[in-house]
Amino acid sequence: MKKGQVYEATVERVDFPCKGIARTADGPVTVKNSLPGQKIKLIVSKTRNGKAEGRLLEVMEKSPLETASPCSHFGVCGGCAYLSLPYEEQLKVKEGQVKRLLDACLQGQESGWQWEGIKASPVAYGYRNKMEFSFGDEEKDGPLSLGMHKRGSFYDVVTVEDCRIVDRDFRLILKTALEYFAGHPAPHRVTYFHRMRHEGYLRHLLVRKAARTGEILVALVTTSQDPWGDCGAPEEAAAGAPGEAERQLIEGFQEKLLDLERNGSLEGRFAGILHIVNDSQADVVRSDRTDILYGQDYFYEELLGLRFKVSVFSFFQTNSYSAEVLYETARSYIGDLGSGSLDGTPDKVVYDLYSGTGTIAQLMAAAAGRVIGVEIVEEAVLAARKNAEMNGLTNCEFIAGDVLKVLDGIPEKPDFIILDPPRDGVHPKALGKIISYGVDRILYISCKPTSLVRDLAVFLEHGYAVERAVAVDQFPWTGNIETVCLLRQQKS
Repeated sequence: MKKGQVYEATVERVDFPCKGIARTADGPVTVKNSLPGQKIKLIVSKTRNGKAEGRLLEVMEKSPLETASPCSHFGVCGGCAYLSLPYEEQLKVKEGQVKRLLDACLQGQESGWQWEGIKASPVAYGYRNKMEFSFGDEEKDGPLSLGMHKRGSFYDVVTVEDCRIVDRDFRLILKTALEYFAGHPAPHRVTYFHRMRHEGYLRHLLVRKAARTGEILVALVTTSQDPWGDCGAPEEAAAGAPGEAERQLIEGFQEKLLDLERNGSLEGRFAGILHIVNDSQADVVRSDRTDILYGQDYFYEELLGLRFKVSVFSFFQTNSYSAEVLYETARSYIGDLGSGSLDGTPDKVVYDLYSGTGTIAQLMAAAAGRVIGVEIVEEAVLAARKNAEMNGLTNCEFIAGDVLKVLDGIPEKPDFIILDPPRDGVHPKALGKIISYGVDRILYISCKPTSLVRDLAVFLEHGYAVERAVAVDQFPWTGNIETVCLLRQQKS
Protein backbone atom coordinates (compact mmCIF):
# COMPACT_ATOMS: atom_id res chain seq x y z
CA MET A 1 0.00 0.00 0.00
CA LYS A 2 1.50 3.33 -1.09
CA LYS A 3 0.71 6.98 -0.61
CA GLY A 4 -1.58 8.26 -3.36
CA GLN A 5 -3.31 4.94 -4.06
CA VAL A 6 -7.10 5.12 -4.36
CA TYR A 7 -9.34 2.39 -2.96
CA GLU A 8 -13.01 1.61 -2.61
CA ALA A 9 -13.83 -0.02 0.72
CA THR A 10 -16.50 -0.56 3.37
CA VAL A 11 -16.02 0.90 6.84
CA GLU A 12 -16.06 -1.92 9.39
CA ARG A 13 -16.03 0.13 12.60
CA VAL A 14 -15.09 3.54 14.00
CA ASP A 15 -12.35 3.82 16.62
CA PHE A 16 -11.84 6.80 18.92
CA PRO A 17 -11.75 9.57 17.89
CA CYS A 18 -13.86 9.33 14.71
CA LYS A 19 -11.35 7.03 12.97
CA GLY A 20 -13.16 4.75 10.56
CA ILE A 21 -11.44 1.43 9.83
CA ALA A 22 -11.95 0.55 6.15
CA ARG A 23 -10.94 -2.88 4.86
CA THR A 24 -9.26 -2.98 1.44
CA ALA A 25 -7.73 -5.86 -0.52
CA ASP A 26 -4.31 -4.66 0.64
CA GLY A 27 -5.22 -4.25 4.31
CA PRO A 28 -7.02 -1.84 6.64
CA VAL A 29 -6.89 1.94 6.25
CA THR A 30 -7.86 4.51 8.90
CA VAL A 31 -10.19 7.16 7.44
CA LYS A 32 -11.49 10.01 9.60
CA ASN A 33 -15.11 11.16 9.50
CA SER A 34 -16.51 7.95 8.06
CA LEU A 35 -19.30 5.86 9.57
CA PRO A 36 -19.70 2.11 10.08
CA GLY A 37 -21.29 0.45 7.05
CA GLN A 38 -20.48 3.23 4.58
CA LYS A 39 -18.98 2.27 1.24
CA ILE A 40 -16.34 4.90 0.55
CA LYS A 41 -13.66 5.98 -1.90
CA LEU A 42 -10.40 6.94 -0.20
CA ILE A 43 -6.88 7.99 -1.07
CA VAL A 44 -3.95 6.81 1.03
CA SER A 45 -2.31 9.85 2.64
CA LYS A 46 0.25 8.20 4.93
CA THR A 47 1.87 4.82 5.55
CA ARG A 48 4.03 4.13 8.56
CA ASN A 49 5.10 0.98 10.40
CA GLY A 50 2.74 -1.15 8.34
CA LYS A 51 -0.27 1.09 9.09
CA ALA A 52 -2.08 3.25 6.56
CA GLU A 53 -4.12 6.42 6.89
CA GLY A 54 -6.41 7.71 4.19
CA ARG A 55 -8.48 10.74 3.27
CA LEU A 56 -12.15 10.39 2.48
CA LEU A 57 -12.85 11.27 -1.16
CA GLU A 58 -16.46 10.24 -1.50
CA VAL A 59 -19.21 8.36 0.30
CA MET A 60 -20.37 6.04 -2.48
CA GLU A 61 -23.14 4.40 -0.46
CA LYS A 62 -24.58 5.47 2.85
CA SER A 63 -24.49 3.12 5.81
CA PRO A 64 -27.65 1.05 6.33
CA LEU A 65 -27.67 2.60 9.82
CA GLU A 66 -27.89 6.21 8.60
CA THR A 67 -31.00 8.35 8.66
CA ALA A 68 -31.57 11.95 7.59
CA SER A 69 -29.63 14.49 9.66
CA PRO A 70 -31.74 17.07 11.56
CA CYS A 71 -29.03 19.72 11.00
CA SER A 72 -28.36 21.43 7.68
CA HIS A 73 -24.71 21.98 8.65
CA PHE A 74 -23.85 18.32 9.27
CA GLY A 75 -20.82 17.22 7.27
CA VAL A 76 -19.68 20.80 6.72
CA CYS A 77 -19.33 21.95 10.32
CA GLY A 78 -16.61 20.16 12.27
CA GLY A 79 -18.64 19.84 15.47
CA CYS A 80 -20.72 16.66 15.10
CA ALA A 81 -19.58 13.26 13.84
CA TYR A 82 -22.59 10.95 14.23
CA LEU A 83 -25.65 13.14 13.63
CA SER A 84 -26.90 10.97 10.76
CA LEU A 85 -27.08 7.88 13.00
CA PRO A 86 -29.99 7.04 15.31
CA TYR A 87 -29.02 7.85 18.89
CA GLU A 88 -28.97 4.20 19.96
CA GLU A 89 -26.54 3.37 17.14
CA GLN A 90 -24.30 6.27 18.14
CA LEU A 91 -24.23 4.88 21.69
CA LYS A 92 -23.15 1.49 20.36
CA VAL A 93 -20.32 3.10 18.38
CA LYS A 94 -19.02 4.96 21.42
CA GLU A 95 -19.40 2.02 23.77
CA GLY A 96 -17.39 -0.14 21.36
CA GLN A 97 -14.65 2.47 21.15
CA VAL A 98 -14.13 2.66 24.91
CA LYS A 99 -14.47 -1.09 25.46
CA ARG A 100 -11.83 -1.91 22.81
CA LEU A 101 -9.37 0.54 24.35
CA LEU A 102 -9.94 -0.82 27.87
CA ASP A 103 -9.73 -4.45 26.71
CA ALA A 104 -6.35 -3.79 25.09
CA CYS A 105 -5.08 -1.93 28.15
CA LEU A 106 -6.33 -4.41 30.75
CA GLN A 107 -5.55 -7.66 28.98
CA GLY A 108 -2.60 -8.23 31.33
CA GLN A 109 -4.59 -7.48 34.47
CA GLU A 110 -4.77 -10.61 36.60
CA SER A 111 -8.05 -9.85 38.36
CA GLY A 112 -11.31 -9.58 36.47
CA TRP A 113 -13.13 -6.31 35.94
CA GLN A 114 -16.72 -5.34 35.28
CA TRP A 115 -17.72 -3.45 32.16
CA GLU A 116 -21.06 -1.70 32.65
CA GLY A 117 -21.69 -0.47 29.11
CA ILE A 118 -22.73 3.08 28.31
CA LYS A 119 -25.24 5.45 29.90
CA ALA A 120 -27.19 7.71 27.56
CA SER A 121 -27.65 11.44 27.95
CA PRO A 122 -31.19 12.19 29.18
CA VAL A 123 -31.36 14.91 26.51
CA ALA A 124 -29.89 14.23 23.06
CA TYR A 125 -30.57 17.59 21.36
CA GLY A 126 -30.14 21.14 22.69
CA TYR A 127 -28.09 19.86 25.60
CA ARG A 128 -24.98 22.06 25.51
CA ASN A 129 -24.75 24.80 28.14
CA LYS A 130 -21.66 26.43 26.62
CA MET A 131 -20.55 27.34 23.09
CA GLU A 132 -17.54 29.26 21.84
CA PHE A 133 -18.50 30.61 18.42
CA SER A 134 -15.79 32.06 16.15
CA PHE A 135 -15.98 35.08 13.86
CA GLY A 136 -14.50 34.70 10.39
CA ASP A 137 -15.61 34.02 6.84
CA GLU A 138 -16.83 30.81 5.23
CA GLU A 139 -14.53 31.29 2.26
CA LYS A 140 -11.66 33.64 1.55
CA ASP A 141 -12.85 37.28 1.35
CA GLY A 142 -16.44 36.14 1.85
CA PRO A 143 -19.05 37.85 4.05
CA LEU A 144 -18.72 37.79 7.84
CA SER A 145 -19.68 34.48 9.44
CA LEU A 146 -20.08 33.39 13.06
CA GLY A 147 -20.13 29.80 14.22
CA MET A 148 -17.90 26.74 14.07
CA HIS A 149 -14.86 25.91 11.97
CA LYS A 150 -15.44 23.93 8.82
CA ARG A 151 -14.52 20.28 9.09
CA GLY A 152 -10.79 19.98 8.46
CA SER A 153 -10.21 23.74 8.25
CA PHE A 154 -8.42 26.08 10.64
CA TYR A 155 -9.64 29.25 8.94
CA ASP A 156 -13.09 28.82 7.36
CA VAL A 157 -16.05 29.40 9.69
CA VAL A 158 -19.59 28.09 9.12
CA THR A 159 -22.50 30.11 10.52
CA VAL A 160 -24.31 27.37 12.44
CA GLU A 161 -27.68 29.06 12.81
CA ASP A 162 -29.38 25.63 12.58
CA CYS A 163 -27.16 23.86 15.18
CA ARG A 164 -29.08 21.08 16.96
CA ILE A 165 -26.84 20.49 19.97
CA VAL A 166 -27.79 23.88 21.42
CA ASP A 167 -31.22 25.22 22.17
CA ARG A 168 -33.16 28.02 20.48
CA ASP A 169 -31.69 30.79 22.67
CA PHE A 170 -28.15 30.00 21.52
CA ARG A 171 -29.21 30.10 17.87
CA LEU A 172 -31.09 33.35 18.35
CA ILE A 173 -28.17 35.06 20.11
CA LEU A 174 -25.79 33.90 17.36
CA LYS A 175 -28.11 35.19 14.62
CA THR A 176 -28.60 38.54 16.38
CA ALA A 177 -24.86 39.09 16.91
CA LEU A 178 -24.02 38.22 13.31
CA GLU A 179 -26.73 40.44 11.85
CA TYR A 180 -25.62 43.34 14.02
CA PHE A 181 -21.93 43.25 13.17
CA ALA A 182 -22.48 42.31 9.52
CA GLY A 183 -24.97 45.16 9.22
CA HIS A 184 -22.26 47.82 9.00
CA PRO A 185 -21.89 48.17 5.21
CA ALA A 186 -18.73 48.98 3.26
CA PRO A 187 -16.56 50.90 3.62
CA HIS A 188 -17.13 50.67 7.37
CA ARG A 189 -17.30 46.91 7.86
CA VAL A 190 -16.34 45.67 11.32
CA THR A 191 -13.28 43.46 10.88
CA TYR A 192 -12.70 39.99 12.28
CA PHE A 193 -9.38 38.74 13.66
CA HIS A 194 -7.37 37.08 10.90
CA ARG A 195 -5.47 34.14 12.37
CA MET A 196 -2.52 34.42 10.00
CA ARG A 197 -2.05 38.20 9.92
CA HIS A 198 -3.07 38.68 13.57
CA GLU A 199 -5.13 41.66 12.49
CA GLY A 200 -8.78 42.47 13.06
CA TYR A 201 -11.30 43.03 15.83
CA LEU A 202 -14.02 40.39 16.31
CA ARG A 203 -12.76 37.07 17.72
CA HIS A 204 -15.36 34.96 19.53
CA LEU A 205 -18.85 34.95 20.96
CA LEU A 206 -19.01 32.92 24.16
CA VAL A 207 -22.50 31.86 25.23
CA ARG A 208 -23.31 29.93 28.43
CA LYS A 209 -26.80 28.99 29.59
CA ALA A 210 -27.83 27.09 32.70
CA ALA A 211 -30.17 24.20 31.90
CA ARG A 212 -31.99 24.34 35.26
CA THR A 213 -32.15 28.09 36.02
CA GLY A 214 -32.27 29.40 32.44
CA GLU A 215 -29.70 32.10 33.19
CA ILE A 216 -27.60 33.22 30.21
CA LEU A 217 -24.10 34.66 30.15
CA VAL A 218 -22.79 36.18 26.91
CA ALA A 219 -19.25 37.41 26.29
CA LEU A 220 -18.13 39.18 23.13
CA VAL A 221 -14.39 38.60 22.67
CA THR A 222 -12.46 41.14 20.59
CA THR A 223 -8.94 42.46 20.22
CA SER A 224 -7.99 45.98 21.31
CA GLN A 225 -7.45 46.95 17.66
CA ASP A 226 -9.56 49.45 15.72
CA PRO A 227 -12.88 47.68 14.93
CA TRP A 228 -12.88 49.10 11.39
CA GLY A 229 -9.20 48.72 10.60
CA ASP A 230 -8.08 50.94 7.72
CA CYS A 231 -11.70 51.62 6.73
CA GLY A 232 -12.33 53.92 9.67
CA ALA A 233 -15.47 54.25 11.77
CA PRO A 234 -18.67 55.71 10.34
CA GLU A 235 -18.70 59.48 10.80
CA GLU A 236 -21.72 59.47 13.10
CA ALA A 237 -20.00 56.93 15.37
CA ALA A 238 -16.54 58.50 15.20
CA ALA A 239 -17.66 61.85 16.60
CA GLY A 240 -16.41 62.55 20.09
CA ALA A 241 -13.44 61.39 22.15
CA PRO A 242 -11.04 58.63 21.03
CA GLY A 243 -12.68 55.28 21.66
CA GLU A 244 -16.16 56.75 21.46
CA ALA A 245 -16.90 54.94 18.20
CA GLU A 246 -16.00 51.57 19.68
CA ARG A 247 -18.05 52.32 22.79
CA GLN A 248 -21.10 53.04 20.65
CA LEU A 249 -20.51 49.85 18.67
CA ILE A 250 -20.39 47.72 21.83
CA GLU A 251 -23.37 49.46 23.42
CA GLY A 252 -25.35 48.81 20.25
CA PHE A 253 -24.50 45.11 20.50
CA GLN A 254 -25.61 45.04 24.14
CA GLU A 255 -28.93 46.70 23.31
CA LYS A 256 -29.63 44.25 20.47
CA LEU A 257 -29.25 41.35 22.91
CA LEU A 258 -31.33 42.97 25.63
CA ASP A 259 -34.08 43.61 23.08
CA LEU A 260 -34.41 39.82 22.74
CA GLU A 261 -35.31 39.59 26.42
CA ARG A 262 -37.50 42.69 26.41
CA ASN A 263 -39.65 41.48 23.52
CA GLY A 264 -40.00 37.96 24.92
CA SER A 265 -37.99 36.21 22.22
CA LEU A 266 -35.77 34.37 24.70
CA GLU A 267 -36.81 31.37 26.75
CA GLY A 268 -34.12 32.16 29.33
CA ARG A 269 -32.88 35.48 30.72
CA PHE A 270 -29.57 37.31 30.74
CA ALA A 271 -27.51 37.07 33.89
CA GLY A 272 -24.73 39.08 32.29
CA ILE A 273 -23.30 40.51 29.07
CA LEU A 274 -19.54 41.02 28.92
CA HIS A 275 -16.93 42.50 26.61
CA ILE A 276 -13.62 40.65 26.81
CA VAL A 277 -10.45 42.00 25.23
CA ASN A 278 -7.97 39.33 24.12
CA ASP A 279 -4.81 40.24 22.21
CA SER A 280 -3.24 36.79 22.38
CA GLN A 281 -2.08 35.46 19.00
CA ALA A 282 -3.32 31.99 19.94
CA ASP A 283 -6.83 31.04 18.84
CA VAL A 284 -8.13 30.62 22.39
CA VAL A 285 -10.75 32.39 24.49
CA ARG A 286 -8.95 34.22 27.29
CA SER A 287 -9.08 37.65 28.88
CA ASP A 288 -6.63 40.53 28.99
CA ARG A 289 -9.47 42.74 30.19
CA THR A 290 -13.12 42.07 30.98
CA ASP A 291 -15.80 44.76 31.06
CA ILE A 292 -19.24 43.98 32.45
CA LEU A 293 -21.75 45.64 30.12
CA TYR A 294 -24.84 44.32 31.87
CA GLY A 295 -25.58 42.29 35.00
CA GLN A 296 -22.72 40.17 36.34
CA ASP A 297 -19.90 37.93 35.15
CA TYR A 298 -21.41 34.65 36.41
CA PHE A 299 -24.63 32.65 36.47
CA TYR A 300 -26.09 29.89 38.62
CA GLU A 301 -26.74 26.27 37.71
CA GLU A 302 -28.31 23.49 39.80
CA LEU A 303 -27.26 19.83 39.89
CA LEU A 304 -28.59 17.06 42.12
CA GLY A 305 -30.03 19.46 44.67
CA LEU A 306 -26.95 21.69 44.92
CA ARG A 307 -26.51 25.18 43.50
CA PHE A 308 -23.35 26.27 41.66
CA LYS A 309 -21.99 29.68 40.72
CA VAL A 310 -20.36 29.42 37.29
CA SER A 311 -18.12 32.24 36.06
CA VAL A 312 -17.26 32.98 32.46
CA PHE A 313 -14.10 30.84 32.34
CA SER A 314 -14.96 28.27 35.02
CA PHE A 315 -14.87 24.63 34.00
CA PHE A 316 -18.34 23.13 34.25
CA GLN A 317 -19.65 20.06 32.47
CA THR A 318 -21.12 21.22 29.14
CA ASN A 319 -24.15 18.91 29.44
CA SER A 320 -25.94 19.59 32.73
CA TYR A 321 -28.46 16.80 32.16
CA SER A 322 -25.86 14.11 31.59
CA ALA A 323 -23.60 15.58 34.27
CA GLU A 324 -26.19 14.47 36.81
CA VAL A 325 -25.94 10.94 35.39
CA LEU A 326 -22.14 11.14 35.54
CA TYR A 327 -22.03 12.35 39.13
CA GLU A 328 -24.67 9.92 40.34
CA THR A 329 -22.53 7.17 38.79
CA ALA A 330 -19.45 8.52 40.59
CA ARG A 331 -21.32 8.62 43.90
CA SER A 332 -22.50 5.05 43.43
CA TYR A 333 -18.94 3.89 42.73
CA ILE A 334 -17.66 5.62 45.85
CA GLY A 335 -20.53 4.38 47.98
CA ASP A 336 -19.97 0.77 46.92
CA LEU A 337 -16.67 0.14 48.65
CA GLY A 338 -17.71 -2.68 50.97
CA SER A 339 -15.93 -2.59 54.31
CA GLY A 340 -13.87 0.33 53.08
CA SER A 341 -16.89 2.50 52.34
CA LEU A 342 -16.59 6.17 53.12
CA ASP A 343 -20.15 6.06 54.46
CA GLY A 344 -20.05 5.89 58.22
CA THR A 345 -16.37 6.81 58.44
CA PRO A 346 -16.42 10.59 58.75
CA ASP A 347 -12.69 10.83 59.37
CA LYS A 348 -11.80 10.01 55.76
CA VAL A 349 -9.96 12.60 53.63
CA VAL A 350 -10.83 12.76 49.94
CA TYR A 351 -8.73 14.52 47.30
CA ASP A 352 -10.65 15.89 44.31
CA LEU A 353 -7.91 16.71 41.83
CA TYR A 354 -8.69 18.97 38.86
CA SER A 355 -11.79 20.04 40.76
CA GLY A 356 -13.06 22.88 38.54
CA THR A 357 -15.85 24.75 40.32
CA GLY A 358 -15.97 22.02 42.96
CA THR A 359 -18.98 20.14 41.65
CA ILE A 360 -17.71 16.62 42.40
CA ALA A 361 -16.16 17.64 45.72
CA GLN A 362 -19.43 19.05 46.99
CA LEU A 363 -21.47 16.09 45.78
CA MET A 364 -19.08 13.77 47.66
CA ALA A 365 -18.87 15.90 50.80
CA ALA A 366 -21.60 13.98 52.62
CA ALA A 367 -19.58 10.75 52.33
CA ALA A 368 -16.34 12.06 53.84
CA GLY A 369 -14.93 13.93 56.77
CA ARG A 370 -12.99 16.31 54.58
CA VAL A 371 -12.74 16.96 50.83
CA ILE A 372 -9.78 18.88 49.39
CA GLY A 373 -10.10 20.13 45.83
CA VAL A 374 -7.17 21.30 43.71
CA GLU A 375 -7.68 23.34 40.54
CA ILE A 376 -5.25 25.47 38.50
CA VAL A 377 -7.84 28.07 37.41
CA GLU A 378 -8.02 30.53 40.29
CA GLU A 379 -11.36 31.93 39.13
CA ALA A 380 -12.86 28.44 39.33
CA VAL A 381 -11.45 27.95 42.83
CA LEU A 382 -13.03 31.19 44.06
CA ALA A 383 -16.34 30.03 42.60
CA ALA A 384 -15.93 26.60 44.26
CA ARG A 385 -15.42 28.20 47.67
CA LYS A 386 -18.48 30.37 47.17
CA ASN A 387 -20.50 27.37 46.01
CA ALA A 388 -19.58 25.32 49.08
CA GLU A 389 -20.55 28.22 51.34
CA MET A 390 -23.83 28.68 49.46
CA ASN A 391 -24.62 24.97 49.83
CA GLY A 392 -23.81 24.96 53.55
CA LEU A 393 -20.83 22.62 53.21
CA THR A 394 -18.14 23.22 55.82
CA ASN A 395 -15.90 20.22 55.13
CA CYS A 396 -14.66 21.30 51.67
CA GLU A 397 -11.41 23.12 51.02
CA PHE A 398 -10.31 24.34 47.60
CA ILE A 399 -6.72 25.17 46.69
CA ALA A 400 -5.64 27.12 43.60
CA GLY A 401 -2.59 25.75 41.82
CA ASP A 402 -1.06 23.08 39.62
CA VAL A 403 -1.73 19.61 41.01
CA LEU A 404 1.93 18.72 40.49
CA LYS A 405 3.11 21.63 42.67
CA VAL A 406 0.31 21.76 45.24
CA LEU A 407 0.25 18.16 46.47
CA ASP A 408 3.48 18.41 48.46
CA GLY A 409 2.09 21.30 50.47
CA ILE A 410 -1.10 19.59 51.70
CA PRO A 411 -0.54 18.24 55.24
CA GLU A 412 -3.49 15.84 55.26
CA LYS A 413 -2.87 12.64 53.34
CA PRO A 414 -5.77 11.20 51.33
CA ASP A 415 -7.76 8.07 52.03
CA PHE A 416 -9.45 8.27 48.64
CA ILE A 417 -8.60 10.15 45.43
CA ILE A 418 -10.90 11.39 42.68
CA LEU A 419 -9.29 12.35 39.38
CA ASP A 420 -11.14 14.38 36.73
CA PRO A 421 -8.27 15.74 34.61
CA PRO A 422 -8.44 17.72 31.37
CA ARG A 423 -8.39 15.95 28.01
CA ASP A 424 -4.65 15.30 28.04
CA GLY A 425 -4.94 13.33 31.27
CA VAL A 426 -2.69 13.52 34.34
CA HIS A 427 0.82 14.94 34.05
CA PRO A 428 3.27 12.01 34.36
CA LYS A 429 5.06 13.56 37.36
CA ALA A 430 1.78 14.30 39.10
CA LEU A 431 0.70 10.72 38.37
CA GLY A 432 3.75 9.48 40.25
CA LYS A 433 2.89 11.59 43.28
CA ILE A 434 -0.71 10.39 43.23
CA ILE A 435 0.39 6.75 43.12
CA SER A 436 2.89 7.30 45.94
CA TYR A 437 0.04 7.96 48.40
CA GLY A 438 -0.86 4.29 48.10
CA VAL A 439 -4.58 4.83 48.67
CA ASP A 440 -6.76 1.75 48.44
CA ARG A 441 -9.21 3.17 45.87
CA ILE A 442 -9.04 5.80 43.11
CA LEU A 443 -11.93 7.05 41.01
CA TYR A 444 -10.82 8.25 37.57
CA ILE A 445 -13.27 10.29 35.47
CA SER A 446 -11.97 10.85 31.94
CA CYS A 447 -13.21 12.86 28.96
CA LYS A 448 -10.68 11.28 26.57
CA PRO A 449 -10.38 7.47 26.64
CA THR A 450 -6.98 7.41 24.91
CA SER A 451 -5.52 9.57 27.71
CA LEU A 452 -7.29 7.36 30.24
CA VAL A 453 -5.74 4.10 29.02
CA ARG A 454 -2.31 5.73 28.88
CA ASP A 455 -2.63 6.66 32.57
CA LEU A 456 -4.22 3.31 33.49
CA ALA A 457 -1.14 1.51 32.14
CA VAL A 458 0.96 3.38 34.74
CA PHE A 459 -1.49 2.55 37.52
CA LEU A 460 -1.36 -1.12 36.55
CA GLU A 461 2.44 -1.08 36.68
CA HIS A 462 2.20 0.09 40.30
CA GLY A 463 -0.19 -2.54 41.56
CA TYR A 464 -3.59 -1.02 40.81
CA ALA A 465 -6.34 -2.85 38.96
CA VAL A 466 -9.58 -1.65 37.41
CA GLU A 467 -12.64 -3.04 39.21
CA ARG A 468 -15.48 -1.32 37.35
CA ALA A 469 -15.85 0.94 34.34
CA VAL A 470 -18.69 2.60 32.47
CA ALA A 471 -19.02 5.11 29.64
CA VAL A 472 -21.32 8.13 29.96
CA ASP A 473 -22.43 10.04 26.87
CA GLN A 474 -21.83 13.63 27.88
CA PHE A 475 -21.47 14.81 24.29
CA PRO A 476 -24.17 13.32 22.00
CA TRP A 477 -23.41 13.34 18.25
CA THR A 478 -19.78 14.44 18.72
CA GLY A 479 -16.72 12.21 18.82
CA ASN A 480 -16.22 12.71 22.57
CA ILE A 481 -17.16 10.38 25.41
CA GLU A 482 -16.77 10.32 29.21
CA THR A 483 -15.53 7.24 31.08
CA VAL A 484 -15.64 6.40 34.80
CA CYS A 485 -13.17 3.86 36.24
CA LEU A 486 -12.79 2.58 39.79
CA LEU A 487 -9.29 1.34 40.61
CA ARG A 488 -8.12 -0.68 43.58
CA GLN A 489 -4.63 -1.25 44.90
CA GLN A 490 -3.81 -4.97 44.78
CA LYS A 491 -0.53 -4.88 46.70
CA SER A 492 -0.64 -5.14 50.47
